[in-house]
Amino acid sequence: MNKRTKITVVGSGYVGMSLAVLLAQNNDVVVLEVDSSRVDKINNRQSTVRDSEIESFLSQKKLSLSATLDKQEAYCDASFIVVATPTNYDLETNRFDTDSVDGVVKDAFEFNRHALIIIKSTVPVGHTHSLQKELLTERVTFSPEFLREGN
Repeated sequence: MNKRTKITVVGSGYVGMSLAVLLAQNNDVVVLEVDSSRVDKINNRQSTVRDSEIESFLSQKKLSLSATLDKQEAYCDASFIVVATPTNYDLETNRFDTDSVDGVVKDAFEFNRHALIIIKSTVPVGHTHSLQKELLTERVTFSPEFLREGN
């Protein structure tokens, strides 16, 4: 009997949805969202993004996928927490706005100090290291996203 791993994906845009659907084939995946309409869509096996393959997986594959607004429910007992939140580039300051990523990492670490936190969002070089130093942990890592929206 295979033990399934709990994975939390934070954010249900293209990156979050594609990872959640892929990982939910063999793991128990919980998507943490701030938008209740997106939570309802995911829990009703509807995609939050326009992507035919994601829509196909949701309608045809056996997936262990749910969504919630509740941070404690999402983070507790997760082995992995995947951060897929927006980091818009600010042309005026010439920097990425990492507030959403930073907030998620700190919240996740507060609820679950044992999970490996994987940042998929775009962050500047050295940002992950600064989060590791601030939180006194090596359990925060970066893995760049590579996908083409809608394909």
